[in-house]
Amino acid sequence: MIANHPVERADALVVGAGIAGLQAALDLADQGFQVVIVERQPSIGGHMINLSKVFPTLDCASCITTPRMASTAHHPNIQVFTYSEVDSIRPVGDRFQATITRKPRYIDEDKCIGCKRCEEACTLYLPDEYDHSLGAKKAVSIPFTNAIPQYPVLDMDECFLCGGCARACPTDAIDYMQKPETFQLEVGAVILATGYDMTPMDAKSQYGGGKLPNVISPWQAERLLAPHGPYGGVLRPSDGKIPDSIAFVQCAGSRDASLGVPYCSRVCCMYAIKQAMLLSGSLPIADITIYYMDIRAFGKGYEQFYQSAKAMGIEFVKAKVGRIREDEEHNPILRIERQEGDSAPEEVRHDLVILSLGMVPAWIPDRDGIVPLQTGSDRFLLSPKPRISPTLTTLPGVFACGAATGPKDIVDTIVEAGAAAMQAAAHLQRTLAGAAK
Repeated sequence: MIANHPVERADALVVGAGIAGLQAALDLADQGFQVVIVERQPSIGGHMINLSKVFPTLDCASCITTPRMASTAHHPNIQVFTYSEVDSIRPVGDRFQATITRKPRYIDEDKCIGCKRCEEACTLYLPDEYDHSLGAKKAVSIPFTNAIPQYPVLDMDECFLCGGCARACPTDAIDYMQKPETFQLEVGAVILATGYDMTPMDAKSQYGGGKLPNVISPWQAERLLAPHGPYGGVLRPSDGKIPDSIAFVQCAGSRDASLGVPYCSRVCCMYAIKQAMLLSGSLPIADITIYYMDIRAFGKGYEQFYQSAKAMGIEFVKAKVGRIREDEEHNPILRIERQEGDSAPEEVRHDLVILSLGMVPAWIPDRDGIVPLQTGSDRFLLSPKPRISPTLTTLPGVFACGAATGPKDIVDTIVEAGAAAMQAAAHLQRTLAGAAK
């Protein structure tokens, strides 16, 4: 259930409510354990709820995620704290003491009925984070249509304090004076499902990410492809035109030691192929090109997915992209060097370019200081037994799953979340058995 008030004790704490955290929490709660989920965003669902479809099946991402979101929100053994941060987790005997801060929504959640009248009354528009700044939202708004919980967030940094939302609210739920609330939670086990971030768009400045309007991120491409996206179709951000030529630049944020990301992020090839196939369906006459160094199709059905994309007419060009500039009409121009054959560097014009960014950990122990854990050279959480028990961490009773331990796809993430739940359940049973002696 969605919790509006602090709790003092539970069996397990799950940090993160993406697909990994939701699956782990449900697997634990179904065994009768009391679980608390802490999510830093205003809604549960994580990155997956932001996707249009998943590879290689092209199933609806929301159709997979939303049932788990609803089950979590209504499960009697789960309490969910959204828009909250875990400040610290420290061992106390055979249990853990967590310090959690609930950030102010400036909404009294006990009074809010989710009617959206505050949002309708607001006259201030801001860039929408859910649409990755392609769309707009009100200064007070529910994050997205199927968000859980259906509570709005008021952006006090931008709010004019005109009072329009307060006057429109039928239950007097607007609270401009709301403050952060910190509380302590004691648990017997912790599951870290902290997920990942993408490498910054401007990490490789020569690609013009964040500066050239028609060089976009994969997240922005997902929103353009979504049926409820900001433009109602695939349009260029600079002028709203339908692109006739679209390019993907692979390894734009991975396999590059100069960025501090020397590893392969594993999913970039496949999400680019997925997006290219979806774009081909939305824009049948558009030319779609993927510039790559290597195609890594490692999972079940992934090679067939790649071959299907080629059969659809998507062009795969083995080439390195040196830089991206634009002409006077904001058309991106790529300087490429083909890796097959003996050819000189050349420049190629496209209408829209999508940079395939890499995955980096969203939470790093030595940076964020929540719990003392070891990380690998890639800064993802380190497991002492990665081959036989990858969800173990270097602290007994703390488990990790999903992209917290390294780049991985959704299938592997869900499997690993289930494994983390089973490891946590076994640890809790051992602890209870030891206490009974």
